[in-house]
Amino acid sequence: MKFYALILAAVSLWSAVFAADVSGRLQFNEAWPDLKSLGSAQVILDSGSHKANVLRDGSFTIPDVPVGTYILSVVSHDFLFDNLRIDIPDGSSVEIRPYSPGTPLNPPSTILLPQISLSPRAKLEYYVPPQSFNLVGMFQNPMMLMLVFGGLMVFAMPYLTKNLDPETMKEFREQQARVSSMQSAMASGDLKAGLSALVSEDAPKAQPAPAQAGGGKSRSGKKARR
Repeated sequence: MKFYALILAAVSLWSAVFAADVSGRLQFNEAWPDLKSLGSAQVILDSGSHKANVLRDGSFTIPDVPVGTYILSVVSHDFLFDNLRIDIPDGSSVEIRPYSPGTPLNPPSTILLPQISLSPRAKLEYYVPPQSFNLVGMFQNPMMLMLVFGGLMVFAMPYLTKNLDPETMKEFREQQARVSSMQSAMASGDLKAGLSALVSEDAPKAQPAPAQAGGGKSRSGKKARR
């Protein structure tokens, strides 16, 4: 028992000698006007290996941090803070450097900060107010323009076709039926049939072969008799 007690005492003495307290403060700015708006916040090292709550005056202290390199971050529900790199080479000094998430730890930055003083970069917004109805913006939508144009054509087409002569009307209906059949073929996936139908309608009809003269036939008959 005495042996285990000596080991525990040695470990506690070692941690007390080779550990340091990490203290700092959160500062106000335009995004964080007062303490009440901060709410519950914590300062953590390396995703929670060591942590401390932020007091009402914005200060915090993480006690007995062992020798090593840590990433300090502020966990807040409503505000976004920068991260810092904390180096504790021995139990008597704390080195503070700026740190950007995603960058390698080595080599360390040459910039040393005198103290831990963080201000929120921005306030996090979780609610986006719905936009009001905008009639002009609705008609700027290409799909809405196509819908309006199609509706106008449906109502205007009878008045346009009313004044056409019968021959033009017949050609228009044939053209409309051809386009409709091609669209049906395209919709069913038969692209070849739709294109062939379109090409066959556009192709000019073949001219009939001219009839041969009667004299030629009689001559051939005479030659056969001979």
